[in-house]
Amino acid sequence: MRPVRQNDKTGANGAGVRRGVGVLALVLLASGCAGTGAAPAPGADGTGAAPVLRAGPQAAPARALAAYASRLRLAQARRAAVARHWGLAEVPLTPPAPPARKPVVQAREGFEVDGQKELGLPPVFTTVPTEDKVVFLTVDDGAEKDPAFLRMMSDLKIPYTAFLSDFLVEDDYGYFRRMRDRGVTLDNHTLHHPYLPALSYARQKREICGMQDVMEKQFGRRPAVFRPPYGNYDQDTLRAAKSCGIRYAPLWNEEVFPDHWEYREEDRELHPGDIVLTHFQGRGQWKGTMPDVVRRFLRTVTAEGYAVARLEDYL
Repeated sequence: MRPVRQNDKTGANGAGVRRGVGVLALVLLASGCAGTGAAPAPGADGTGAAPVLRAGPQAAPARALAAYASRLRLAQARRAAVARHWGLAEVPLTPPAPPARKPVVQAREGFEVDGQKELGLPPVFTTVPTEDKVVFLTVDDGAEKDPAFLRMMSDLKIPYTAFLSDFLVEDDYGYFRRMRDRGVTLDNHTLHHPYLPALSYARQKREICGMQDVMEKQFGRRPAVFRPPYGNYDQDTLRAAKSCGIRYAPLWNEEVFPDHWEYREEDRELHPGDIVLTHFQGRGQWKGTMPDVVRRFLRTVTAEGYAVARLEDYL
């Protein structure tokens, strides 16, 4: 499959400029054709003088066309400058509008537990069913609290979802409040990040419901989305999650690091609706920083023609 790329000057966003200008140009043409006909030749009125040119009904659309094109060029130039500032040669693609009707998300085949449908348990899935060429970025745990990451994601307007564990975020709830205030959805990743299938139902419920309490107290809402630590769960996990108000339990189809990607599927390719995982980690755990991870992520998805969308817009 040949990747969709932006060209050096405008790319996919530039095409939008040309389309917008073309539409307004047609409006201008229509307004001009709606007049009384061509201007008279000099002297046609019997005076021998050249006619005086006056602003006709097409002047306002012409000004609107110029202003619209100018705004689009300026916006694209600003986005390109921001991308260059953060080390990106290509501007990240803009996602489509959220779907008017959200897709029906079901448990991925092979990821169900006993009683999945009968008990109405939260589905575990790795990809959202959509034909939109979008992927979803999710960030787990909360150990690294890099202010450059917050600035980068805000500057580039890249949506993502954070799954938080309390023992890693309790030393700086304020960092994640700032994240929330920038429009990021904060979701449940348990109190202590345990291997849940090794715990009793009661202890799993304490881990999940306890984190719901923390999320409500610190960030103002009880999430409906939960990710089990390490991607491990059993029926008790999903039963406990449901009892705590959880509706979805997304995992991931790819994981990105500063120096490489890992893929769940054998084709090692992105697919529409794939969920991508990374972590709040830095040089203490990785060969790079969180902005390094974002650069690797965006270079890959942009080169392959994908935009980054908000997971919650599809759930």
